[in-house]
Amino acid sequence: MAMKTINADMLAKMFLAGAQNIEAKKEYINELNVFPVPDGDTGTNMSMTIMSAAKEVRALEHPGMKELSKAISSGSLRGARGNSGVILSQLLRGFTKSIQEETEIDAAGIAAACMRAKETAYKAVMKPKEGTILTVARGIAEKAEELAFETEDLEEIFPKILDHAQQVLEQTPELLPVLKEAGVVDSGGQGLLEILRGAYDAFLGKEIDYSSIEPSKEPKTSFGKAPMEETDIKFGYCTEFIILTGREFSDQEEQEFKAYLESIGDSIVCVADDEVVKVHVHTNDPGLAIQKALSFGQLTRMKIDNMREEHHERVIQEAEKLAAQEKRQKPQEKKRTGFIVVSIGEGMNEIFREIGVDYIIEGGQTMNPSTDDMLQAIDEVNAETIFILPNNKNIILAANQARDLTKDKKIVVIPTKTVPQGITAVISFSSDEDTAANEAAMTEAIQAVRTGQVTYAVRDTKIGDKEIHEGDIMGIGDEGILAVGTDISDTAKDLLANLVTEESELISIYYGEDISVEEAERFVTSVEETYPDLDVDAHCGGQPIYYYVMSVE
Repeated sequence: MAMKTINADMLAKMFLAGAQNIEAKKEYINELNVFPVPDGDTGTNMSMTIMSAAKEVRALEHPGMKELSKAISSGSLRGARGNSGVILSQLLRGFTKSIQEETEIDAAGIAAACMRAKETAYKAVMKPKEGTILTVARGIAEKAEELAFETEDLEEIFPKILDHAQQVLEQTPELLPVLKEAGVVDSGGQGLLEILRGAYDAFLGKEIDYSSIEPSKEPKTSFGKAPMEETDIKFGYCTEFIILTGREFSDQEEQEFKAYLESIGDSIVCVADDEVVKVHVHTNDPGLAIQKALSFGQLTRMKIDNMREEHHERVIQEAEKLAAQEKRQKPQEKKRTGFIVVSIGEGMNEIFREIGVDYIIEGGQTMNPSTDDMLQAIDEVNAETIFILPNNKNIILAANQARDLTKDKKIVVIPTKTVPQGITAVISFSSDEDTAANEAAMTEAIQAVRTGQVTYAVRDTKIGDKEIHEGDIMGIGDEGILAVGTDISDTAKDLLANLVTEESELISIYYGEDISVEEAERFVTSVEETYPDLDVDAHCGGQPIYYYVMSVE
């Protein structure tokens, strides 16, 4: 007998299965990103976006279509990360708006929901680009609409939609040359297809493991349970090492050694693999464990941590967090204007604090903050008008989404794509001007900032005329990869040569956490010698992944 409708219970199962499938496939999707940078995270962003909604769904007990729709829409909108995550949240928002008043959905209802999903997502993007997740969503909607006129049997419709979505995905390289050049399909489109595949598995009645989707819970305060007292730490030293026995470690020796470790500590791990023995023990006398281990062979990879000292540090950190929280909770006079920026690296953060930024969302390249992160920041800043500087092209849509969800404050998103642009934008603000004039001035100011970032390649690829191999150093400008080499400083100089023009006046250099002060000083001196007529300003940015972030104005 043909299945002609699905109810809320089935839709919930399909949605959760789709979320589970993209969570399982996220690393594969990440690898489809065109640029071989270590922060290519389409799969991660889409997975975290849909997982935010999945947790809301898991928390519901026998929801109707309206409650289910609200959980999917609200959870994905607030949890949206990165451009791909925001677009996915808009697809889910459009789909659920179309079905929320229904009790069951038939072929026509699914077609209408897919079409509304597509329309909602296209409207959310200022300049929709074909060859992306949007193209795949459009293909799905058009196929669903076509099939709804042919049959009411969902068992016939769903596999045909999946097949068509796969065909559309395979055509994305023909629509977007950069995909064809890199030899990949669109990663966002692949992510959407994986969600549909998971949903179809649930529709077919396949057994799905939902263990990775924890139900959403109310946040717990730290007042419910007191932190562990130092007196609770019975054994103070976490001791780890490897024994190289030079012979097979017998079962009897392993049992005797474990018994000895139990006599001097707890949390014991003793795993033998032929001539190698991995040991972990909490004890008050690491020397006893080491002395006994030396009777079996040589030791390597020794590590001893003072857990009581770590406990002290955690207590201090918790106290500092609590003090900061109490400070934020104190009523503050409402300001006319506030600033929220996305940044990463303590050096970068400190610069923003010095120029008057109210709230720093840590994230940026390595972890795109969600729309909910933006909304929480907006709640914290007591100002009539708040400027948000995303400082990353992959965060602008999330910032716009937070703006659209905020009703009690005026939110202005300045479309900064890099941290140097964000710094310039804040400096360009004038308290004597109104919001519109400042928005125009800040937006104009960032156009004059040319940014370069130096990082490493995570895989082999070819982009344009550049052959890139895993481990190569890449210099990335605003429009793409400008330099490739094997030496960090040399590649950074090549990148800088592509950024400096006859009109340039200032070079700003921010060195990352993997660059020593000595390395940075040598590089800055070299830049000053190469460009004697330009001002060179250097800072410790402390950012991960990117050895140097540089800007030219």
